[in-house]
Amino acid sequence: MTPANSAAVSTDADTQASNANSPEHNMMANAIRALAMDAVEQAKSGHPGMPMGMADVATVLFTKFMKFCAQDPSWPDRDRFVLSAGHGSMLQYSLLHLLGFEDMTIDQIKNFRQMGSLTPGHPEVDHTPGVEMTTGPLGQGISTSVGMALAERMLNARFGDDLVDHFTYVIASDGDLMEGISHEAISMAGHLKLSRLIVLFDDNGITIDGSLDLSESGDQIARFDAAGWDTIRIDGHDAAAIEAAIEHARTSDKPSLIACRTKIGFGAPTKEGTAGSHGAPLGADEIEGTRTALGWPSAPFEIPANVRDSWRVAGLRAAKDRAAWQARMDEAPDDVQAEFERTQAGSLPNALHSEVNKLKRGFSDEKKAVATRKASEAVLNGLAEVVPELVGGSADLTGSNNTRAKSQTSVTAEDYSGNYIHYGIREHGMAAAMNGMALHKGLIPYGGTFLVFADYCRPSIRLAALMKRRAIYVFSHDSIGLGEDGPTHQPVEHLAALRAIPNLNVFRPADAVETAEAWEVALKSIDRPSAIALTRQNLETLRTKHTDENLSARGGYEISPSDGDAKATLIATGSEVEIAMAAQKQLQAEGVPTRVVSMPCQDIFNEQPAAYREDILRPGTVRIAVEAGIEMGWQRYIGDKGGFVGMDSFGASAPYKELYEHFGITADAVAQAVRERL
Repeated sequence: MTPANSAAVSTDADTQASNANSPEHNMMANAIRALAMDAVEQAKSGHPGMPMGMADVATVLFTKFMKFCAQDPSWPDRDRFVLSAGHGSMLQYSLLHLLGFEDMTIDQIKNFRQMGSLTPGHPEVDHTPGVEMTTGPLGQGISTSVGMALAERMLNARFGDDLVDHFTYVIASDGDLMEGISHEAISMAGHLKLSRLIVLFDDNGITIDGSLDLSESGDQIARFDAAGWDTIRIDGHDAAAIEAAIEHARTSDKPSLIACRTKIGFGAPTKEGTAGSHGAPLGADEIEGTRTALGWPSAPFEIPANVRDSWRVAGLRAAKDRAAWQARMDEAPDDVQAEFERTQAGSLPNALHSEVNKLKRGFSDEKKAVATRKASEAVLNGLAEVVPELVGGSADLTGSNNTRAKSQTSVTAEDYSGNYIHYGIREHGMAAAMNGMALHKGLIPYGGTFLVFADYCRPSIRLAALMKRRAIYVFSHDSIGLGEDGPTHQPVEHLAALRAIPNLNVFRPADAVETAEAWEVALKSIDRPSAIALTRQNLETLRTKHTDENLSARGGYEISPSDGDAKATLIATGSEVEIAMAAQKQLQAEGVPTRVVSMPCQDIFNEQPAAYREDILRPGTVRIAVEAGIEMGWQRYIGDKGGFVGMDSFGASAPYKELYEHFGITADAVAQAVRERL
């Protein structure tokens, strides 16, 4: 759509548009502005400018279009709203209060940014009812929304319009669009023609440093056009133009960008349109002047009854939609109802554990040496048959990550019924989209790349952990064991870096059996993401005796006991467990009783009871840790007198067996480390 007013809109035009709006609209929008500036002023910190500038857009969106239920914020078929410009959180909190969300009282508004309030500095999912995702890191919201919009289309393909039929709306800032991740997300959304995604761009021309032209001269409209989006630039203070643009976007067969030309800090007599209203309280005098300019006579935190009533009526607008959806849900076949409710709840099919045990028994019986990335592929072949909501993908490394099950089909713009996503070379965008699918509910996303490229995903991984969402990262090529590709592709510090993220399970399975167990634990971890680090090189099957118990679910366990009272304990992960077991044979042949502990997940092990941890670690023995990564994080397990065999530098390009010899990660080195400490 090419608008007649595609050029930047003048401030005079803004004023004229505001004057042309209905008095009711202006008062409703001014209620947002007043709450935002009052809350920021009382907190003595925050960002009043964006809520004041985007109040007109938000008012039109929530009174004319948004489908939601204030009495049931988690209604599955609600429209999703993502405030990607999370620094403007008072926009969202003001809306929640005005629309009648029960928990968002005026006292919560008054306690903005205070300990224990429902109004933290940036929106936090689950913490505040009505907030769809945790935002603040710029670029994450708009990128995560791509996953939400994709999940809506995929679930629509499965359950139909009767149960899944909604939009995803985003308010994004200049900063969101400058962040690199936005390029990945925008291109992905355009490629997949996610027409239910509508982005409202706060095109205010201001950043913290000042005028946008200090750092940016690109044309966002042209950029989105090139990525296959429907685009329009409008006056963001003209209610009629806003309504017309959103109405058009809802009919487009592409994702839509509506560039809303606004004035940051709208109404502030000296700070409107300046960086001065961006990230600091306006000040008492400026607020008083703003009240006068807006014609807002009410005292701080007071909303006139007629304005509040108008907002509360808007909050009830979708009640009939909610009731009609419930009627359709009640009329659906029992099996459809049950499956929809199960997947929305995030619970797993009853057949999961038996399928995992079937896979484990097969691995133990075959005793085949196999790379854990290949073992993971075999596990996925089984899981895909019993967990239909499992959605895979890879950042253009499907054949290397082994992330596609035989039964999986590709998701395309023409057919959303598939369950495998080709993310392209967009690791960061992939991780954010996975978060969006997990937040939407109904799907369990996993995605693959090389472990060394976990750095490209890290901000989204951290956010998944913070939001307590189940997303599974398949990181193959997990050490110098990948060989000839050399140090640019050989992860060294990455395991330690991932383990440093709270609420993230980092698995490094030692064989095919542990790989199956890691997948089971990751799927059952509904309130945290998981990373599974997998080898390129073949590993021996170490667990040759089957047990139904998931030993990896304890994080660490004794995989090979000692002959007699142990004098040494070798603790290892992944490909180094078989090295530890080879060292065990040497030492026991020399009369040194030695036990081996496999620790596929430090994070889970750390949560075990103290007595269990002490029994596994045996502080009275010589303890040596073995991992083809850096030592960071291992000290807590080996103690001051323990030893570490691993990496203390970057790798090199050579066949992997030569690399292990070169860097001294061998059974001989492990055995010698024990001898030196006996």
